[in-house]
Amino acid sequence: MIILGISGAVFHDASAALFIDGKLVAAAEEERFIRDKHAKGRFPVEAARFCLEQAGIRPDEVDIVAMPYAKIGLFNPARWHYAMRHWYAPDRALTAIFNGNRRYRRNVRMAHDMMREIGLDPRHVRLMPVEHHMTHASSAYHLSGFKEKTAVITIDGKGEYATTMFGYAENGKIHKIKEFYDPDSLGGLYGALTEYLGFEMLDGEFKVMGMAPYGDPTRFDFSRLIDFDGKNFKINTDYANVVGLRRYKNDGKSYFFTQKLIDWLGPMRKGDEIDDPYIDYAASIQALLEEVALKLIDYYVGDIIRETGKVCYAGGVALNVKLNQRIIAMDGVKELFVQPAANDAGTALGAASFVAVQMGEQVEPMQHAYLGPSYSNEQCIEACRQHEKAPEYIVLEDAPAKAAELLAEGNPISWFQGRMEFGPRALGNRSILGDPSHPGVADRINAQIKYRERWRPFCPSMLDRVAPEILQTDHPSPYMTFTFDVAESWKSRIPEVVHEDGTARAQVVTKATNPRYYQLIEELEKRTGNGVVLNTSLNRRGEPMVCSPKDALDMFYGSDLEYLIMEDIMITKHGV
Repeated sequence: MIILGISGAVFHDASAALFIDGKLVAAAEEERFIRDKHAKGRFPVEAARFCLEQAGIRPDEVDIVAMPYAKIGLFNPARWHYAMRHWYAPDRALTAIFNGNRRYRRNVRMAHDMMREIGLDPRHVRLMPVEHHMTHASSAYHLSGFKEKTAVITIDGKGEYATTMFGYAENGKIHKIKEFYDPDSLGGLYGALTEYLGFEMLDGEFKVMGMAPYGDPTRFDFSRLIDFDGKNFKINTDYANVVGLRRYKNDGKSYFFTQKLIDWLGPMRKGDEIDDPYIDYAASIQALLEEVALKLIDYYVGDIIRETGKVCYAGGVALNVKLNQRIIAMDGVKELFVQPAANDAGTALGAASFVAVQMGEQVEPMQHAYLGPSYSNEQCIEACRQHEKAPEYIVLEDAPAKAAELLAEGNPISWFQGRMEFGPRALGNRSILGDPSHPGVADRINAQIKYRERWRPFCPSMLDRVAPEILQTDHPSPYMTFTFDVAESWKSRIPEVVHEDGTARAQVVTKATNPRYYQLIEELEKRTGNGVVLNTSLNRRGEPMVCSPKDALDMFYGSDLEYLIMEDIMITKHGV
């Protein structure tokens, strides 16, 4: 059976994923093709086309299109909860009761339009909606490969109405234990404070998390933002997670928090510096998220965790790697699987995998995230010939060795190879690389290449055979979804990838999943003694990760990068 999963129903992070007989064969985000970060308001036309082309599938061969957004019935408690909690906005409350999640009809219409645009006839290809949080759960559980009874967690901003779900999975079936509904959303609250701290929701949460270690979480008491008794929580909508007239407005923009938050904490943060008191605000909201989430996890699924030790997790908050580190440290946890595309892009995977299981198929575990387009040497050369800068190039005999040589000399390089990663993390195929033992390389990449805040941390990619010594654990970490405490003996060896709190968000690289990247790190190890490379995504601030050779060339010439290696093709700004 051929199932195409699509996301975009929550108006951001449109993506597509294709399963054939239970095997994930392709997945990509729309933003990478249209060069519009998060692809807001779009459905995944180009991403779906790519998936079909990659698999050699004609549109008329698709059996089902799965969408991560479902109709919520009148007697579902979600609608009534939403109505009662939004009493101050009667139009929203009445709509929830009498019209339901009206976006469902809009999303079905947009999905049908997308299907027609890529050659699928909605009269003959079935569109199957799946509840948003169930798709998050499926993207984690069904692709984890776990066979034991497994605790399932999903936390994000919101889907139709649900914001958080705790459950368990067994024998391929996911069971709900507890859901929380909008506006009671941990992701929404963290997003509101992200806006207050001067960042964009959907992007800035990573920045808040990176800022938090510089601050003191005890300086300010943020408990007034949540009414929490250990098993239930309610967001204080006097301050955040608000709609309509309660929203704070400035310069024509409406925010997810209120004037009362401004009156309490002071004016919004502006600029790129990490200054007082905002670093302490970041630390406080991070600490509050961790405290509430960990207690909820223990209350609802702690017994399951202590029974089998297996945990699956997805939703936007699952990209909070500091919280993930603390989940791993919980009593009884043996292995935590976080879907690498834990954000809403991953719901395309989840919708398709959930439907596949419903149809009686066995879904294969996710082996890696290299699911996007790839390009040949010939295509890279043609991109050079067509590019306005008319770059000169050379063909390398051993690209990993040359890359390692440049890195060991202190040069950052852009590294473009193989199939593009699915999800927000660069995992060695669309990356900017540096030598983490070379002083100042992180500041150089931040200031001259990425054009982002100087305090933002960088991540290490490391060989699987050295990872246990560096990270002091053998917990799997193929996708940069966790932080770990770096061993004291390594902090001075790779200082450019150790954050303020002594942790690193690590990718453990195996030869089986990415042999060429593995070879590059081995070559760097020969020159520096460290089987570790600094790795960040190949893009500039505010742009999507690059997809094609043309994108890579545009980024190269729009920054101070001096070396670009695309497959076996090297371009420099010094001539060749």
